[in-house]
Amino acid sequence: QVQVAESGGGLVQAGGSLRLSCAPSTRTSRRYGMGWFRQAPGKEREFVAGITSDSANTYYAEPVKGRFMISRDDAKNTVDLQMNSLKPEDTAVYYCAVSLRGYSGSMPDQYNYWGQGTHVTVSS
Repeated sequence: QVQVAESGGGLVQAGGSLRLSCAPSTRTSRRYGMGWFRQAPGKEREFVAGITSDSANTYYAEPVKGRFMISRDDAKNTVDLQMNSLKPEDTAVYYCAVSLRGYSGSMPDQYNYWGQGTHVTVSS
């Protein structure tokens, strides 16, 4: 069983930045594919970004390309999501997900463990 904990959410004005952090309860996150998803009120959960187990490849949803960046911090054993130029439509609960098979794409059912989510609110 892998516990997943997100942190870093909060309230920010449009145009601002936030950095989310995901800490799986493993010695190293490097063995796993990791993804960030989000769910806005009244909407389905959607893929935001993913990173392969070796960090060689990253993937982004179109609405966040050029504004968000996913990365691993091996020293802290976290996978972070740097969010810049935030827009009100980025308001959502953001979830981190772990894939034991190294998957890092947009299909939620390919991930094995999920965090409880962290709230991000962007005011206009």
